[in-house]
Amino acid sequence: MLKKRSDFLAANRGKRAPMPGFVLLVRPREDGNAAMRIGFTVTKKVGGAVVRNRMKRRFRALAREILPDHGIPGADHVLIGRSGGIERDFASLSNELKRALRKLGQ
Repeated sequence: MLKKRSDFLAANRGKRAPMPGFVLLVRPREDGNAAMRIGFTVTKKVGGAVVRNRMKRRFRALAREILPDHGIPGADHVLIGRSGGIERDFASLSNELKRALRKLGQ
């Protein structure tokens, strides 16, 4: 799990895949460790605290479900919430995340 601001800034220099519900950032760490790390960020532009926390919970559930099979080993993944993401159903967010990981994994 990414916690430090410097990790998020480093991921921002990686590849990005914009989707309707979120933006996915992926940056290989190149430290020899194959572990995948994930971070989430949802700004106040998306909504109040309740909306932001709900969106982060949905992102955590997506990450638990999809990253072990489709994630990029040895990379940092960051999901940035977009305002349209909270209305989207879980299945479409799941499909978008798989599509974004395929796009960036090439």
